Amino acid sequence: MSRKLRNVLVAGAVSVLAAVSLAVAVGSASAATTPTATFTKVSEWGSGFEGRYTVTNGGTSTMNSWQVSFTLPAGTAVSSHWDAARSGSGQQVVFANLSWNGTIAPGASVVFGFIGTGSGSPTGCLLNGQPCAGGTQPSPSASTPRPPSPSASPSKPPSPSAAPSTPPSASPSTSPTANPGTPVAANGQLRVCGRQLCNKNGKAIQLRGMSTHGIQWYASCATAGSLDVLAQEWKADVLRISMYIQEDGYETDPRRFTDLVHNYIELATARGMYAIVDWHMLDPGDPNYNLARAKTFFAEIAQRHANKVNVLYEIANEPSEVSWSAIKSYADQVIPVIRQRDPEAVVLVGTPDWSSLSVSGDGNGVATITANPVTAGNLMYVFHFYAASHGNAYYNTFAQAVDTLPMFVTEFGTQQATGDGPNDFTNAQRYLDLMAAKKVSWTNWNFSDDFRSGAVFTTGTCATGQFSGTTRLKPAGTWIRDRIRTPDDF
Repeated sequence: MSRKLRNVLVAGAVSVLAAVSLAVAVGSASAATTPTATFTKVSEWGSGFEGRYTVTNGGTSTMNSWQVSFTLPAGTAVSSHWDAARSGSGQQVVFANLSWNGTIAPGASVVFGFIGTGSGSPTGCLLNGQPCAGGTQPSPSASTPRPPSPSASPSKPPSPSAAPSTPPSASPSTSPTANPGTPVAANGQLRVCGRQLCNKNGKAIQLRGMSTHGIQWYASCATAGSLDVLAQEWKADVLRISMYIQEDGYETDPRRFTDLVHNYIELATARGMYAIVDWHMLDPGDPNYNLARAKTFFAEIAQRHANKVNVLYEIANEPSEVSWSAIKSYADQVIPVIRQRDPEAVVLVGTPDWSSLSVSGDGNGVATITANPVTAGNLMYVFHFYAASHGNAYYNTFAQAVDTLPMFVTEFGTQQATGDGPNDFTNAQRYLDLMAAKKVSWTNWNFSDDFRSGAVFTTGTCATGQFSGTTRLKPAGTWIRDRIRTPDDF
């Protein structure tokens, strides 16, 4: 899949340019200006580790493709990977670029990563057949991955751009022990006790974090690098993995999107965050339309990750124009598929009229659900709101619900229901104050650089891979980052 790199131009050696090869350049004093591949062990947990390679073009010509090969010691293997195509056999591992990240301009970098089992480290690294010239230095790196709507209401049209190519299938992996001090290490397996989300010690807790945008459009915004920032700088407890079913999503390539979700679960796990697997059904609004697909998808996800304590399942994002009895029928059929494989995980069920508890419909959602609840343990109901559109009627219904039903706000924004327009931070804070008082967990929409005001990053941020700090945050991004960063009460 790769092509030989062009000869590197060496300043002051114009007369011998044609004779200078990449191999000579790597071994010369100008090695610092040639392409390099640097390995980092991002985290370790005894039985495994997360590894990351940064391929940097230090030359003066654009790289059009790359291939990194290395050897793993006996007892160490790759269990899953992302942002590269994997080949090789035995202990010899080869990673090559995908269609969207093969071109690296001078001075730019590309990052790919993998989950390793065992405790060994790669040796004998070669970049396009030449020494990687960066060794296995434990230096941090920033992610620079691939090139793009939200889901709050039926009026929110998607705005896709070129979607990334199909990733390779991830292999099953074992669950690492969460890093000390992380949300998962502190809380372990969650369960629903009464109306609360409780940790392994029975303490009622509140999780706070972010939802991705649709991973068919904005996978470049949820990368190893950006999730480092989310976990370490933002101090998020939870990542919602938003996988659309229609809208160029799962139904177009079930294998590809299932593998993307597998990889995001691994990335969240390695950072000690909880992961919500969001079956992001939007149009059509009846979840039963995708019943067979949902059973297939959740069967595989639950089977592979059953030994993890950090996975929650959101089985119906925003049902609409369908009765509660139809939603309940769907839940009654999907939940057993999950429970058969992952009996202890928390399941989240969407509510009528775009998970508004019917406020956008007949307004009787709380009473209807209370009279005919889903009869399954470790279950919570979902509520979504957008502060600039959803005032007292929404707020009052939600306040009633949190005193009646176990609730989880898996999506909200500070702007209008389209995910765009002016922010209403005052009304949003009113909701957040209620959720803090009642310990209702939440994830904000959305962790991307979509042009709408609800995306936390300014347009173009994800292509640069520069997620750290606040200079590339929109007002909504700065506001929500501050509220996620406040200390947890675990």
